[in-house]
Amino acid sequence: MTDEPLVLGIETSCDETGVGIVRGHTLLADAIATSVDQHARFGGVVPEVASRAHLEAMIPTVQRALDTAGVTLGDIDAIAVTAGPGLSGALLVGVAAAKAYALAAGKPIYGVNHLSAHIAVDTLENGPIPEPALGLLVSGGHSSLLLVEDLAGRVEQLGATIDDAAGEAYDKVARLLGMPFPGGPPIDRAAKDGDPHAIEFPRGLTGHRDMEKHRYDFSFSGLKTAVARWIEAREKAGEPVPVNDVAASFQEAVCDVLTRKALDAAKEHGIETLLLGGGVAANSRLRAMSVERFEKAGMRVRVPRPGLCTDNGAMVAALGSHLVAAGVAPSDLGIPADSALPVELVSMVEHDVRVTR
Repeated sequence: MTDEPLVLGIETSCDETGVGIVRGHTLLADAIATSVDQHARFGGVVPEVASRAHLEAMIPTVQRALDTAGVTLGDIDAIAVTAGPGLSGALLVGVAAAKAYALAAGKPIYGVNHLSAHIAVDTLENGPIPEPALGLLVSGGHSSLLLVEDLAGRVEQLGATIDDAAGEAYDKVARLLGMPFPGGPPIDRAAKDGDPHAIEFPRGLTGHRDMEKHRYDFSFSGLKTAVARWIEAREKAGEPVPVNDVAASFQEAVCDVLTRKALDAAKEHGIETLLLGGGVAANSRLRAMSVERFEKAGMRVRVPRPGLCTDNGAMVAALGSHLVAAGVAPSDLGIPADSALPVELVSMVEHDVRVTR
């Protein structure tokens, strides 16, 4: 292999079929097929629908990525695939496809962690990651604070969501406000015309007792319920619901908690760089508040462009490229899809194989 490996990455953890091709830190192709429209009428992702959509999209999406990069499967040095965490059926499609391509082309395979991949994608725009760094990953399924000591294998979870993730809360509040799925973009747009201080919604797990046990954990279920009760009270009173103010106040509560806990963790661990990732990292208020608070504390925020924040194959290829360059052993062809793959397992090798959940 060359010093800069050519890696194909496959991502199918949820409703996006993503295939990316990376050489070193250079992105050559980022092909995506989404099934979000098929889930919209249900107000959330339906696992079986997502799995079938991945099956239909896999081969043409891989070919589109190869064509865009101007390479063939034979030119690829290694194949990386999201092995977990995520939806079991969706993960199985990606893992099975990656095994087939790896076996057919005689290439090594790397089963990688979805969360670590969201960190690795930042290298495609901002270069090597300063270590240690703090990762704040915010999406529909995850709200996580990660201590990244070495992206090739030493990643520690400092905190995570204990109920609704931030993105999930966005979807549910959007539905309450009559907005479409997914809820992040419409709430973000509405919030720009609202008053973020109009309604004092609760900040979950920030009380004194909560901080003792859940200092870096997140909870947005109570916030979602508070929004629902506030809207219900207005409607019962026959008063109009100020949609923009509700959206802005809700969003301010979410971003306040996320950035407050991230800054606290950075200070405690002596970290100077925050890596922001996940679908909700595309949110304008979260980006602005993160930069404002961290720069005021003399720290730096790195965040990729919005298109690389959501699930994509580029992030998987980026992590795969990093692992190959670091000399990490490839995975065994017997690796399973693990819906609950712990973040400490950046990549799966033979002795890490566990039973599929």
